[in-house]
Amino acid sequence: MWASESVFYQIYPFGACGAPFENDHVLEHRIHKLEEFIPHLKKLKIDCIMLNPIFESRTHGYDTTDFKTLDTRLGTNEDLKEVIEKFHNNNIKIILDAVFNHVGRDFFAFQDVLEKKWDSPYKDWFYIDFNGNNHYNDGFWYQDWEGNDILVKLNLQNQEVVNYILSVVDFWQEEFKIDGLRLDVAYCLDKNFLQTLHNHVSRDFFLLGETLHGDYNQWMNESMLDSVTNYECYKGLYSSFNSANFYEILYSLNRQFGKDPWCLYTGKHLFNFVDNHDVERVASILEDKKQLPLIYTMLFTMPGIPCIYYGSEWGIEGKKNWNDTDLRPEIKVFE
Repeated sequence: MWASESVFYQIYPFGACGAPFENDHVLEHRIHKLEEFIPHLKKLKIDCIMLNPIFESRTHGYDTTDFKTLDTRLGTNEDLKEVIEKFHNNNIKIILDAVFNHVGRDFFAFQDVLEKKWDSPYKDWFYIDFNGNNHYNDGFWYQDWEGNDILVKLNLQNQEVVNYILSVVDFWQEEFKIDGLRLDVAYCLDKNFLQTLHNHVSRDFFLLGETLHGDYNQWMNESMLDSVTNYECYKGLYSSFNSANFYEILYSLNRQFGKDPWCLYTGKHLFNFVDNHDVERVASILEDKKQLPLIYTMLFTMPGIPCIYYGSEWGIEGKKNWNDTDLRPEIKVFE
């Protein structure tokens, strides 16, 4: 698999391209701003870009309303095709953030349920109880993602839903020529769905899953995902530098990749990072900012697939806030 020998670079396009947080539905061709990164990425010898959500949504992209249309804040599908082609022409692959656990309330199937209630042919696409209600006063209760009721959970045990999602993946591959997916909240996804997706795509199509803790082998194996996010070592990296005690990260590295038979992931390729769009920038976490080159040195020399989050290589800081815009800012690409 090409990804195991690659260096990744993560970009949150809504932020990096300067799009408003709320979708104003005004067409702006902002996605082309990503092309400004190319000279810098080539200098860094980046092999693949991971783009966070880019399809039509109300806000941050994880409340998808149309999986087959680039968000109007970023441009058109034709714009996206042109941008990806330019990256490919510079030998840089692209993987997209696939938000398949939940959708936004404006998603066509949920809108049909809102209109027709129990008469909707899409009512079983979601987990709905028509004997309940919600604070939107829809006249029914629905399962959301971790208490966020703008995110309506999809029923991935429904074959119609699975078939729809597979059609989306096919569309992305045929229309945009993408090289893989980053599966949002993969730890929430039905494991039978992960197996179906694995069997549906070719073996050179990279499947990365967002996972937090636990035994990563339950998602990263020969019948599911190629790699998962290594949050265990993420924590160990910055904690070890801040405490001036590297026992934590060394323990994790040995537990994951050591030579003993009980070591968990020896021979596998986890996805490593020092920050991303969901956590504080590493320059805001490190107590000694001069250690920034050192933590990146460890990132690039530990087993696995290294990924840089856009701007953090320059020491950009950012702390979490209510909509995380400080973690996902518009930036000028420095040369």
